[in-house]
Amino acid sequence: MELSQKQAGPASGSPLPAPSRTPTPAWAAADDSVAASTGGLQEYYYDLCMEKSQEIKPFILQILQEVDEEIEKGSVGITLNIAGNSRSLSGERVTGEDFWILCRVLKNNSYINGLDVRYNLLSDVGAYYAAKLLQKQRNLIYLNLMFNDIGPEGGELIAKALHKNRTLKHLRMTGNKIENKGGMFFAAMLQINSSLEKLDLGDCDLGMQSVIAFATVLTQNQAVKGLNLNRPILYGEQEESTVHLSHMLKENQCLIELHMCKHDIKNCGMKQLCDALYLNRSLQYLDVSCNKITQDGMKCLADVLKSNTTLEVIDLSFNRMENAGANYLSDALASHNRALKALSVVSNNIEGKGLVALSQSMKTNPTLSHIYIWGNKFDEATCMAYSDLIHTGRLKPDNTDVEPFVVDGHVYLAEVSNGLKRHYYWTPGYGEACSPSSNAGFSLAPVGQHL
Repeated sequence: MELSQKQAGPASGSPLPAPSRTPTPAWAAADDSVAASTGGLQEYYYDLCMEKSQEIKPFILQILQEVDEEIEKGSVGITLNIAGNSRSLSGERVTGEDFWILCRVLKNNSYINGLDVRYNLLSDVGAYYAAKLLQKQRNLIYLNLMFNDIGPEGGELIAKALHKNRTLKHLRMTGNKIENKGGMFFAAMLQINSSLEKLDLGDCDLGMQSVIAFATVLTQNQAVKGLNLNRPILYGEQEESTVHLSHMLKENQCLIELHMCKHDIKNCGMKQLCDALYLNRSLQYLDVSCNKITQDGMKCLADVLKSNTTLEVIDLSFNRMENAGANYLSDALASHNRALKALSVVSNNIEGKGLVALSQSMKTNPTLSHIYIWGNKFDEATCMAYSDLIHTGRLKPDNTDVEPFVVDGHVYLAEVSNGLKRHYYWTPGYGEACSPSSNAGFSLAPVGQHL
């Protein structure tokens, strides 16, 4: 169960009332985690701030009160959500010192198994306490630290803490600039840790050395099911990272989800990946969006799809397949492939003929249920084709990113907020944060917790 922030309580300038006291059993009086054991997290936080002379944050008090109420109702498996980009926080952020107190509060709590502190100001100070929490908290299975200004030193601390941790399943370090140095520590960690199932190091400024290290380690690691290495800092035109990751896919038969967005993959690199996919029997979700793949690379992929029976989700957004590439894919999907469930070709410079060909493939392919086409060049035939798919029920409105409308007797397509990972970087201020329509890729090929 996930708790989101609501109103942040008293204004920061007003005096803070002490939280209401809950009776403490005599047997727990000497325990450092009394409040955690009895559910009085708000009270425990207040007392710790007073004891350590730390500023009491009203918004944290409010969120902990909500958690206490859920615990009293008998809820378990709670995710404590203190995301800094929530509109309800009104600019408030958790600092490294705040996180120190929070970690003390959560240290022995058995009701909370997820912690989301994305978009705060933890820095390497907070990373130190996060590492301590991972060493002591035996119930935490999900930790989201994305965009917290954590550097290479903080990354090293967290990676080393995971050497002995046996409970964490899903870690998001997205957007923390741990660089090549921090990446190497995480790669070394995967040689030892056998419990982590999903690791997100996207936008972390990884270097070529650390990407190659991950590829090498994953030829042996059998625990990791999902890996995100988006946007490393690469130099040169040899596509070395793609070559090494392709070799890994030939050896690894456990990885289900791989993100290689912004790896500067060209047709040669795509051919390397496709050669590996002939031998791989586990990968279900492949993300090669935001690369430089053209029609030749798509031909290689189409040939793979004629025989591959495991790939269910492919993200080809923001490449340049054009009509020829779309035709290669549509031929494979219409006549051979019956495994793929979702395909994104957003912004691929595809014109009407290519888009219509993809729509025609859905009429003969009963498995392909999700397709995303926005950002291409729609003509009237395209609009009619996708309007017909939706109106006949072959394509559900939640499974595509376009919606037909009619003006003066002509059909047009409007964009709707559906996709494979629309809420990867952010979550909406209202509505369902992790709805299948907005994060279809993670719903169709689920790995780890909180996808």
